[in-house]
Amino acid sequence: MNRYGAAALALLALTACQKEAPPKAAAAPAAAAAEAAPRHVELDGAALQQAALQIEVAEERAVPVTVRANGRLSANEEHTWRVGAITDGRIMQVLVRVGDNVGKGQVLARMFSHDVHESRAMYRRAVAEFNRLQANLDYARRQRDRMRRLLEMKAASQEQLDTAENELRNAETALRAAEIEMSRTRQHLVEFLEIPVEGPEHREPGVAALSDDDLIPIRAPAAGTVISRLVTAGSVVQPSGELFVISDLSTIWVIANVQEEFLPRVRPRMAAMVAVQAYPDRRFPGRVIRVDEKLDPETRTVQAILEIDNRAGLLKPEMYAVVDLEAGSSERGLFIAQTAIQDLNGQPTVFVETRPGRFEPRPVETGRTLDRLVEIRRGLRAGERVVTEGSFVLKSHLLRSTLSED
Repeated sequence: MNRYGAAALALLALTACQKEAPPKAAAAPAAAAAEAAPRHVELDGAALQQAALQIEVAEERAVPVTVRANGRLSANEEHTWRVGAITDGRIMQVLVRVGDNVGKGQVLARMFSHDVHESRAMYRRAVAEFNRLQANLDYARRQRDRMRRLLEMKAASQEQLDTAENELRNAETALRAAEIEMSRTRQHLVEFLEIPVEGPEHREPGVAALSDDDLIPIRAPAAGTVISRLVTAGSVVQPSGELFVISDLSTIWVIANVQEEFLPRVRPRMAAMVAVQAYPDRRFPGRVIRVDEKLDPETRTVQAILEIDNRAGLLKPEMYAVVDLEAGSSERGLFIAQTAIQDLNGQPTVFVETRPGRFEPRPVETGRTLDRLVEIRRGLRAGERVVTEGSFVLKSHLLRSTLSED
C-alpha cells in the first residue's frame, strides 16, 4: 500500500460521526475501533449558520509551466550609486542614517581636508598674480601709447615703438595665462570642493573653529534610499573608499539561481512570480532582464536577474525569494483555495460537502500554488464541493468527536 493510501486509511480512522460496530466486531477489536471512528461531520441548520462556511466547487484551471528557483532580492544596480570622498580628509559630520530617503544633491556628510586651505591659498596667489599682471598690462599699454605720440613728434624711434608694442603683447599673454590659472583655482574650490573661495573671517585658528564653509560637503548624486553607511564622525577617508550606497528602490532586482537543466527554458523578458517570506500570501510579478553567461561550477546554477516594481516599498534588499519563471505553454490542473487545506495528523485534508450539512474529511496530495490557490493532485475530483472558509470549525467538530470516543 502506498503512503497516500495509508494516510487516507489513518485519517478515516480518526474522522467525524460515529457508526455502530456490528456484533462480530468483538472478535476483531482493531477493526471494530476503526469502524466505530467518526467518518464525517454533520451540522444542523443553526450550526451551519453559526459556522458561516463558504463552499466552492473544485475546478480545473489552465496554469503556465513554471521553473522554480531560489534567490534573493538586491538593489537595482542600474539605479544604485556608491558615494565616496573626492579627496583625503576626515569626516566631521554624518547627516543621514541607513534607511533615510534623500534627494539629489542633499548633503550626506561633511569632511575636513587640508586641500581646502591649500586650494584657497593657491586661489589667493592666483588673484594676486592676476592683479599684478593687470597693472603691468596697464603700464605696457600706456608706454606703447606714449611711444606712438613721441614717434609722431620725431622724439622716439620706430624701434622704441616696436619694443613697447612687443612688451604690451607679452603683458597681454601673461595676463591671459594668469586669468586661466585664477579661473582654474576658483573652479576647483567652487565646483570640485563645493566651498566658498574665502572662508569666514575673524575666527580663532584650529579645527574647533571650522565652520561649514570650511568643510567639503559629500552629496547624494541622485534621489534614493541610503542602504549602506560605512563612516562615522572622525573617520579618515580617501578617494578610493566607499562611504555611502544610495539606491532608488522603486524597482528592485531578484537574483535567481536557475538549475543547469532548466537553463534552456529561461530567457530575457520572461514573466515570473516572486514570493518572499515576509508576505506569504502575496506574489509579486517580475520579468527577467538578463541571464548570466557563466555557470557556477559548485552549485551548477546560472544567475537570472529579474526586475520587480517596488513603488509600494514592501520589498527590501537581501530578502530571501522563491521565483516561479513562466517557462512554457499552459497545463491544466485541479485547484482550490489554499484556505481549504487543514492538517489532520500531518496529512493535508479538505472537507467535501457530500450533501447539505454533511461534510467528509478527505486526505489530499497538494502540488503547485497559483496566487492563493493550491493544486490538488490526488484525493479530489473536479466538480466536488469543498469548504474553503470555515473548515477549521469542521476540524474542531471532528477532533471533539474523536476525543469523546476515547
